[in-house]
Amino acid sequence: MNTLKSVWKRFKIGIIAIAILGGSFISYSFVNDNFFEISKNLDIFASVYRELNIYYVDDADPGKLMKKGIDAMLESLDPYTNYITEADIEDYRFMQTGQYGGIGATVRQKGEYQVITDPYEGWPAQKADLRAGDILLEVDGKSVKGKNTEEISKVLKGQAKTPIKLLIKREGEPKPIEKTIMREEIKIKSVPYSGFLDKNTGYIKLTGFTQDAGKEVKDAFQSLKQKGDLKALVFDLRGNPGGLLNEAVNICNLFVDKGQEIVSTKGKVKDWEKDYKAVYEAVDAKIPIVILVNRGSASASEIVSGCLQDLDRAVILGQRSFGKGLVQTTRPISYNAQLKVTTAKYYIPSGRCIQALDYSHRNEDGSVGHVPDSLITPFKTVKSKRTVYNGGGIMPDIKMDAEKLSPITLSLSNKMLIFDYATQYSLKHPSIATPKEFQLTDADFSDFVSFISDKEYDYSTKSEAELKDLKEIATTEKYYDGAKAEFDALKNKLTHNKAEDIQKNKNEIMLLLREEIVSRYYYQNGRIEATLNGDPEIKRAIEVLNDENLYNSILAGTYKSPDDKPEMKKK
Repeated sequence: MNTLKSVWKRFKIGIIAIAILGGSFISYSFVNDNFFEISKNLDIFASVYRELNIYYVDDADPGKLMKKGIDAMLESLDPYTNYITEADIEDYRFMQTGQYGGIGATVRQKGEYQVITDPYEGWPAQKADLRAGDILLEVDGKSVKGKNTEEISKVLKGQAKTPIKLLIKREGEPKPIEKTIMREEIKIKSVPYSGFLDKNTGYIKLTGFTQDAGKEVKDAFQSLKQKGDLKALVFDLRGNPGGLLNEAVNICNLFVDKGQEIVSTKGKVKDWEKDYKAVYEAVDAKIPIVILVNRGSASASEIVSGCLQDLDRAVILGQRSFGKGLVQTTRPISYNAQLKVTTAKYYIPSGRCIQALDYSHRNEDGSVGHVPDSLITPFKTVKSKRTVYNGGGIMPDIKMDAEKLSPITLSLSNKMLIFDYATQYSLKHPSIATPKEFQLTDADFSDFVSFISDKEYDYSTKSEAELKDLKEIATTEKYYDGAKAEFDALKNKLTHNKAEDIQKNKNEIMLLLREEIVSRYYYQNGRIEATLNGDPEIKRAIEVLNDENLYNSILAGTYKSPDDKPEMKKK
């Protein structure tokens, strides 16, 4: 025991010394000022860790115990500061580069098995004729029944040029099919689709800011210029969670003049603060641009949309963006692990930071509140001096309500009935028209209604949910017994009718059916292209770009609409 204590003592001293010396290059005065607090708390932590490992009644896994402690510590800061173990490095690399070793397909849980949902065009799964709707039964001879999506994804991934054997069940085939697929280094494109919306309006969809995203946008833009008479651009950042800051700078540089400041970062470590400017000549500094954003547009998406808004270079359309104005730096630590740590906030050309949540001031229950209205400050755009605001994402110049699917449509999608119908449709139809031309008929919709007639897809409408809540309140307040008859009558009137709801929401169901069916033949490109014609935000973007006076008035700050007041109040 004395030997164990001696080893532990040296271990503690080592931890403290490494922690202090490791941080000394950043700020010696900071370490010196906090020497006692750092050494004291590391000593306490090491002592607790020792006592648990020696005396806890059951065996404890030291590695899991330590990771749990680290994760809990980091959770008290912000959701973007993370400890990345050596085992998780591959997933982290994929987030940064879009590259991984695998077969190139996505899977989803369906009952006790996993089903292939999207084989990527041009990659091993698609080249081996693995299809959407194929159910995985075995991987390398082992049953995968009961395995979750994360477990299956890890099994399918692996080093490039290594084989994997799959046993699948396919609709319409009497026996399981065996496939041997050679893994490859998969690179998921940041620009999955670009094309023309009309004769002169181009469209580029960007889904992430992984390595070389700027080059992909540049290539897509130049390709549009070569293919047609490009006079305006819709740049779609909806649902784009962000990624590498330098790629956001590269993309802004495509549309702004050399030397223009794009974004700056400021944090505790002054040596790491940096101003990012356009270092190349713009590819096109004049073309009118509408950028689409929504609540899923975050981080690097907000650098691009916020920068081009601040420079009066593009019109922003959609919903308020997420509001992530924090910058992360990855630091290598012991045993090939990494620490992704928030080191700064970023500021766009007007001088504003659009971070929505204030992680430095938590509520008593540990929750995080929005930046208070009293601290939201107006700023001015660089050229036209339009008023823009900090503290809560990028507010669009033209606000549009987000499209919300009805409860029945959500249920049909979540229960994979739309997916399953698309699988059956593709078995009956060897080919279809192009994504832009393909349309479903009323007969097809009637066929879908017949297909789901014996399927389970129950759901609750908002009215039913509100009535249920009211009933609970009335029961608690002892009013329900006296109003039971009225409650029952209202319940009967509000109870949903599936047949009626299907017809009432036919158009949105048809749109999802069309998108899913097209993806069976034209993969990810086709899926995106199939949604463009029925997209109200894209329709509005085209209208703005085709109206020169409207577009210019928005950028000049003279445009007024009934709902152009900023969303100052937080709900």
